[in-house]
Parts: sequence; C-alpha cells; structure tokens
Amino acid sequence: MTNDVPGPDDARSSGPVRERTAGRSPTSPLRILYLEDDPQDVTLVLRELGKTDLAVTVRHVATRETYTSALQEFAPDLVLSDHGLPTFDSQSALAILKNRSPEVPFIVVSGTLGEERAIEILKGGATDYVLKDRLSRLWPAVRRALDEAAERAERKRAESALRESEERYTLAVRGTRDGLWDWDLRKGEIYLSPHWKEMVGYEEHEIGTTPAEWLGRVHPEESDRLGVQLRAHLEGRTPHFELEHRLRHRDGSYRWVLARGLAVRSGGQDAHRIAGSLTDISGRKRAEEELLQNAFFDRLTSLPNRALLENHLDLAIRGATRRQDHTFAVLFLDVDRFKVVNDSLGHAAGDQLLSDLGRRLKGFVRPEDTVARFGGDEFAVLLQQIQDGSQAAQIADRILRGLSEPFRVGVHELVVTASIGLVLSSPAHETPGAYLRSADAAMYRAKSLGRARCEVSDDKMHARSLELLILEKDLRRALERQELVLHYQPVVLLGSRAIVGCEALLRWRHPTRGLLPPSDFIPLAEETGLIVPMGEWVLRTACAQVQQWLRAGLHSLDLAVNLSARQFGHEDMGAVLARALEESGLEPARLKLELTESMVMGHSPQAVRTIEDLRSLGVELSIDDFGTGYS
Repeated sequence: MTNDVPGPDDARSSGPVRERTAGRSPTSPLRILYLEDDPQDVTLVLRELGKTDLAVTVRHVATRETYTSALQEFAPDLVLSDHGLPTFDSQSALAILKNRSPEVPFIVVSGTLGEERAIEILKGGATDYVLKDRLSRLWPAVRRALDEAAERAERKRAESALRESEERYTLAVRGTRDGLWDWDLRKGEIYLSPHWKEMVGYEEHEIGTTPAEWLGRVHPEESDRLGVQLRAHLEGRTPHFELEHRLRHRDGSYRWVLARGLAVRSGGQDAHRIAGSLTDISGRKRAEEELLQNAFFDRLTSLPNRALLENHLDLAIRGATRRQDHTFAVLFLDVDRFKVVNDSLGHAAGDQLLSDLGRRLKGFVRPEDTVARFGGDEFAVLLQQIQDGSQAAQIADRILRGLSEPFRVGVHELVVTASIGLVLSSPAHETPGAYLRSADAAMYRAKSLGRARCEVSDDKMHARSLELLILEKDLRRALERQELVLHYQPVVLLGSRAIVGCEALLRWRHPTRGLLPPSDFIPLAEETGLIVPMGEWVLRTACAQVQQWLRAGLHSLDLAVNLSARQFGHEDMGAVLARALEESGLEPARLKLELTESMVMGHSPQAVRTIEDLRSLGVELSIDDFGTGYS
C-alpha cells in the first residue's frame, strides 16, 4: 500500500491523498475511488477489499476538490462513497460522477440509512449501498456492480450499432436470459423472440404478434408508466426507452423484467419501428428486497429494527412540528430477568420467547403503530396519533397485562413480566435519540421501583438523561485529554507505621466539574464499555508508578488494583495484564487484583478462564467492591 500523490487531503488534515493496492494479481488492477472522511472506516474498508484475490488499487479522498480531481486523473472503474461528509454528501458525489462518467458504478457505504433515504439513493442512480456494520457484503456488491456495468456497456455498444441502422438491426444480448422484441409501428405488429415467450411460460406458437401480447401482461401498477415512457421515446423526448416493470407469467405470478429499446426514425424524424430486449431481473429484485429487509428489520422477530423505528419516529416528530394536534408516544420495554431464561433453558428457548413476545406485542397496538426490537430483550413501540397521555398509559397497561399470560416454550410454560418507560411527544425532545433516551431512563426507573410496571418520563428525568449524554461525551475524551488521575491510598503496618503497599484509586479531573469520584462516572463507563480501555490505563499507569517508587528506594511496596465486572469479563484481560507487567517491570507477586463477589459467582466459563490466566501470571486475587470508594 503506497501514498503516491502529495498534498493536503482535506481542510482538517494535512495528510496526502492516499492510494493503496490490495490483492495478489500484478496486472491490470481494478481502480476504486473511495470518498470517506473517517480514517477508521477507511481502514476497515481497505481491510475488506484486501480479502480478494483480484488486484485492486484504491484511491482515498475526503473532499469535493480531491474527489473531482481524482475522477479525471485516476479514472476509476468504481466509486465507493460515505453518505454524509461535513460539507459534501453522496448525492452530490453521484451527481458529479454521472455528469463526468455516467457508466461508472457508484456504491454508498454508510453507517446507518433510513428506509426512505435508502430508497431515494437507489432511485437517484446509485448502484447499491452497503452498511458499515455489514462490510462482508462489500465485495459481493462490488462484483455485482461491475458485472452490471459490463452488461450496460455491452448493451450501449449494441444500441450504438442499432442507431446506425435504418431498417434492420440486431440487439446484442449478454447471456441467454434476455428476450428480443421488434415492434413495427406502421403495421401494428410486434415480434417477440422465443426466449421472450419462454420468460412468461409460453411456447413460441402460443403467443401472437399483436402488441397486446406484451402490454396486456404488464402489471396494472406499471401499465400507465410503460405507456408514458414509450411515448416519450417515440416522440424524441428521451434518447432511449428503458423501464423496469412486472410481467404476468402463465402461472399467474408476476416476474420483474427490464425492458430496453431504441426507435428507428424516418427522414422526418417520425418513429416507425422500435426494437429492444427484455431481461428477467426477478433475482436482483429479490436481492434488493432482502437487503432492505436485513437493513431495517430484525432477523429473529421480523419486526422493524432500531434504524426503521428511528426513521418512523423522525417522521412523527416532523408531523408534530407541523401540526399541534399531532400527539404520539414512545414506549421502551425490557423483559424482566430474561437472562434467567437464557441461562436455565438455553438461547434457543430465549429466542423462541422473544419471537413469541414480539408477535404478542403487535397484537396490543394498532396497525399505524410501530413495534420494533432493538436487540437482546429490548423492544420499543411508537404510538401514533394518540389523544393524550392517558391513552398511551392504557396501551402500556394492556401490554403489561397481556405479557403476564404464560408463554409456551417447548415443554415449558413461562410467565414473564416487563418494565416499560413511556415518553409523550413534547418540544423538549427534538430528535429520535432524545425520545429513546428519555424512554430508556423511565424504563430503568420502573425496574428500580420493582419491575413489572410502567413509568412516565418527566422533565427531571429528561434533564438527567441530557446530563448523562454530555457526561458520556466528555468521558470518551477523558483518556486522550489525560484527565484521568490515580490517587494511591497507602497500606500502613500499625506496629511499625511502615508503608507496605498502596491501592490505586481512579479519579476524573473534569475540566468544568472538578475532581470527580468513581461513583460519578464508573457506572456510566461500565454501561458504555469505556471501562475496558480505562481499566487498561489504570493497570499500566499504576504498575509503572509503583515500579518507579521501588527503584527510588521503597523496597517493600505492594499494589492493589480494583477490576470492574466488564473488564474482568473481557476476553483479553490476561493479555492486558501481561503487557502492563512487562512494560513496567513490576514483579507479578507485588500486584493484587481485587474482584467483587458477583464477578466470580456462578463459575461461568469465561470467569474461570480469566481467573486461570491471572493466576498463571503470578498475581494475587482477592474479593472486594469496585467503585465504591472503600478499600
């Protein structure tokens, strides 16, 4: 992988425009232009592209200027583009590409896309889209796009030859799955090739030569559009005829086809003949439907997923902004003690319970409402057009009562309960994320008050959720800003008053809130997963400091460090500790790791493995509480 073009990439970075080559073939590499401003996403995509045996050259750009320049200089075979950049988006990039090189495939690689946005991108001319959390789809999408581009190029060459012919022409069809048609407008007769007839289930002699043999089989929803497109081309208002539509098969089902054609004109420019091809695209349509299903629906329950619910919620927010009488509510539901089902009956039973619960939830709401699964045992419900908060509360109560009825899972009858958080539409919430945070906070309050109940979010809870959001943002940057500090509580022998050890206590020197104790940020770090890198920093820093004191003359000094549950459960815990000891030079026997009782109860396989890894390193283990401020 090489950097071959010097100069700034964008306004925020002085790095060069980057060009990398992946794959093992040394000749004729596939040229891919990648528009992306996130270096981490660039690394992930390049890694995925490097898995193929094809020779691939990737040029990475991040701004409109470098993108426009690369289109001319690099002449890509395919373009990958993030959907949204700070001053540039995929639609603008696609428009520039279509103006310069309309034949080059364009694939959007994005983190999340709403349902309407994804459809809009495809209708706008993008070849395909791939979600960043499903990059395993990237190469299949690239290969499909290149195959389709090759097919389009072949058809273009054939159409160019057709234009040069006055009366007789042949449409070159790539592959054997295309049917040919030739319509004599003067005679009112149409020739349909044997394969055209085969595509709709008929023998050659079973279909005649009248245009109704085609037009009469077009799906009613596309019939008018086909007529409009045909007339537009025959009247010279479009350069060619092209339309995707459904065609009725002999068995009564409909097949998706792509019809293409060119008119032949006489001296007065009146079309007297039009001919073209018909391609069965049912497989591609099914693939597109599957992509949309995977992008916006949960695999286990077939319910909408978080992305689709947030899209519907965004539409509801806009509707409430336009109409004061548009009231809606969001319910956030979590199954109480669902882990017990998984642990006792297995994940298959848990999956069946969640699937049945999802179906039952749909029965408690109206057709215009949206029931979504967010993952695990979390569900959300968007209640549209409700009268007031009491109606939303009644629906929540109906859900609670309905879920208390037993579920049949295998040979077991399970009775489950749920905790629900409810938030009503209000100007205080401006985004889907704000609504979901408030509903989530209300749900956790319901759990803290005994479970199996519904709690309504209020202004105080909303303010707290905003505070936690800000705190989480600050916490994510605390490590890189070096705001975390360690205080060391000495361990003293009462008889001799000699210091024989110390315990490392984590504090956060917040830029505006001052020195924060663990109780103010450790629970949030646990919830977000930030406790893992924070815990690694604590181990490395504390081991290095104690080793420095030992070298300075404190010869009898041991170190105690607390481990969090999330950190203890991480599969790399042993490797992290080994690196901290190796980098610092601290003897393992001087380090004592303090665990909570709940972390080792149950003897889960991961807990047993972690304990064995830690013991093999020679460190001491003890039981203690984490993040409480007590040694």
